[in-house]
Amino acid sequence: MGTITVSNLGKAYKQYPTRWSRLAEWLIPGHKARHSLKWVLQDINFTVSPGEAVGIIGINGAGKSTLLKMITGTTQPTTGSVNITGRVAALLELGMGFHPDFTGRQNAFMAGQLLGYSVEEIARLMPEIEAFAEIGEYIDQPVRVYSSGMQMRLAFSVATAHRPDVLIVDEALSVGDAYFQHKSFDRIREFRKQGTTLLIVSHDKGAIQSICDRAILLNAGRLAMQGEPEAVMDYYNAMLADHQNQTVRQSASVGGKARLDSGTLEAEIVEVVMLNKAGQPIEVVAVGENVWAKIDVRVNSEIDGLVLGFGIKDRMGQMVFGTNTFHTKQKIEHVGAGCLFRFNVYFSANLGVGSFSVHCSLVCNDNHIEKNYHWIDRALVFEVINIDKPLFVGCAWNELVFDIQKIHDRQ
Repeated sequence: MGTITVSNLGKAYKQYPTRWSRLAEWLIPGHKARHSLKWVLQDINFTVSPGEAVGIIGINGAGKSTLLKMITGTTQPTTGSVNITGRVAALLELGMGFHPDFTGRQNAFMAGQLLGYSVEEIARLMPEIEAFAEIGEYIDQPVRVYSSGMQMRLAFSVATAHRPDVLIVDEALSVGDAYFQHKSFDRIREFRKQGTTLLIVSHDKGAIQSICDRAILLNAGRLAMQGEPEAVMDYYNAMLADHQNQTVRQSASVGGKARLDSGTLEAEIVEVVMLNKAGQPIEVVAVGENVWAKIDVRVNSEIDGLVLGFGIKDRMGQMVFGTNTFHTKQKIEHVGAGCLFRFNVYFSANLGVGSFSVHCSLVCNDNHIEKNYHWIDRALVFEVINIDKPLFVGCAWNELVFDIQKIHDRQ
């Protein structure tokens, strides 16, 4: 079983004021430093336990790829240490280690040996590698004629030909086609069931929340947050608009989970209530029941536009459905301070049995990146129960009609 222990990890690069400063530091006697340090990662500490899956997220430049390179040993840390137990397979930069003039088959043999396989083992595994990669006759063509997706197919197939104790995957999977992405994640899930420890970098919220037990958020080279994937992804989402001088807050627990809200509060969601068709507040909803959400909004400062976003999330934090009043062509233009609004959102709870939450947001146009006034995840939590529908599975309900006709009698 594989483990990963990262202790006080940091990475800095030397920056010289002129091109001659580097030479002077090497040649002139003495210990005077002629450079400054540019830290890209500092004080990173975490442990990945045997069989655990951990996702790493953060904006571009946060240090995610640098962290993985230090964990795999392709880059040396400036401070701290990394300890890994078990056999490691890593898929970092696309095509890393592939020689463009060699064929896919030749590169597979070379990459396999770098992973610790013998030539005999690779020869035995080659039919499985070819079958999983599904690149056909290109396996015997030079890699320079491969598309980025074909390189990824081959690299992933080689790296996962044997189930590793530790699997480390960077964003490389994102360049593949949808079919192979699904195929790759199916293999990753299967490895997880068999005990493989997983460390994955991805911007895919669905992948992080469906595969990982825990998520780590990097921001400006430091560990900003770690914990349950849904909570970390919500916090990350809120941080994406931090240039607006907004605040990010975690408030009292809702349904056993901390409610996260953020925004400039130029406009503010004051209350969110779920009601049945009789106008009574409810926390339990029947499958297919007609309900509505009452959302009261207060405008605290003069704003150019006001748009309400509304969505339903499942218990994993995946959005089941969502839209906003910009897309329904109901944007409110030029709103003065002190205005109060009530948004009534009517919908049928065509949902599966289980726990769901309401997401609400106030923005200026079609998304929160430009202007985020108020963003609330888990504004309220409600349960869906099945009272009068046939037994079904899944997170959504749809009424199916089966038309059965006998077209031939047995003679």
